[in-house]
Amino acid sequence: MTQHNLIPESKLPALGTTIFTQMSALAQQHNAINLSQGFPDFDGPRYLQERLAHHVSQGANQYAPMIGVLPLREAIVEKTAALYGHTPDINSDITVTTGATEALYAAITALVRQGDEVICFDPSYDSYAPAVQLAGGVLKRIALQPPGFRVDWREFRGLLSSKTRLVILNTPHNPSATVWRKSDYAELWQAIAEQEIFVLSDEVYEHICFTEEGHASVLAHAELRQRSIAVSSFGKTFHMTGWKVGYCIAPAAISAEIRKVHQYLTFSVNTPAQLAIADMLRQAPEHYRELPEFYRARRDRFIQALSASRFKLLPCEGTYFLLVDYSAISDLDDVSFCQLLTKEVGVAAIPLSVFCAEPFPHKLIRLCFAKQEATLDAAAERLCQL
Repeated sequence: MTQHNLIPESKLPALGTTIFTQMSALAQQHNAINLSQGFPDFDGPRYLQERLAHHVSQGANQYAPMIGVLPLREAIVEKTAALYGHTPDINSDITVTTGATEALYAAITALVRQGDEVICFDPSYDSYAPAVQLAGGVLKRIALQPPGFRVDWREFRGLLSSKTRLVILNTPHNPSATVWRKSDYAELWQAIAEQEIFVLSDEVYEHICFTEEGHASVLAHAELRQRSIAVSSFGKTFHMTGWKVGYCIAPAAISAEIRKVHQYLTFSVNTPAQLAIADMLRQAPEHYRELPEFYRARRDRFIQALSASRFKLLPCEGTYFLLVDYSAISDLDDVSFCQLLTKEVGVAAIPLSVFCAEPFPHKLIRLCFAKQEATLDAAAERLCQL
């Protein structure tokens, strides 16, 4: 009997390895400074590490409750109430997830049905589209234009239909480093109030916002939060991306559906890490409160170091990313330019076009400044040679 290798028909035939993995691998291959993938090259707080070791040594090494350990949910309630004036129910509204990506996937899977339309704003984070596709939804994109990347609300209203089920937004926004204002939420509510449309608000950079008004969360909008899921990331907040602990907040009826997916996707999240984060939130809240200043200092240092370069720097209102325009340096497309930059200059970056479905004619690349000062100085020195 002849043996044949079975090759499954792909549910995501157009997808391959992410650009983040590709550029990090290329950076390693060429010994380049990696400003592409969004992770710090420094450790998180010592206290957090000590609390993790403590809880491991005390035997907190078995399954956590599916929705998250009680001390962490208590701390999330206190933090949310203090920051956004909303007190979520500790039992029905909060779900701790394996990073923010799982929360996004679980929410999309729970809400989007076959043929439903989902609106997102390009450039958009690369996990949204595959999740919508796997759920059977149809993604409709609105292209945000540089340098402001503001939403055209007339265009948004024109995209709504009887099939619209979900709107996905991200603020502070990766990759454009812009942020939503309260007025944006007011426009969104006015546009969708009369329809049964849910909102998925990706707020993983909520504590890295540099505007005078600070981060505007969907949870602070009394009407929108009744139909919204807000997603947060402790990995971003505490410089511990490898811990993969995040959470989402949503009304009870929405959370119940998200949990149906979550319990069969990961079921529960690392127990000692949850307990350590709960301790950190309670005992050292100054960490996330001071995070804007922490990253503003790195942003400003990097901007100053690049001031002598031929790059045009775009405004950075939030996240730990900086967009730069290289049109004065090269006519290459952004993917080719990032490859050249990594191989010949020794600095890895991310091309903006990979965040968009339609052709992106602008010559923009994304640089991550969540790095040690010496790393940023060395990268800027190389970039200034172009």
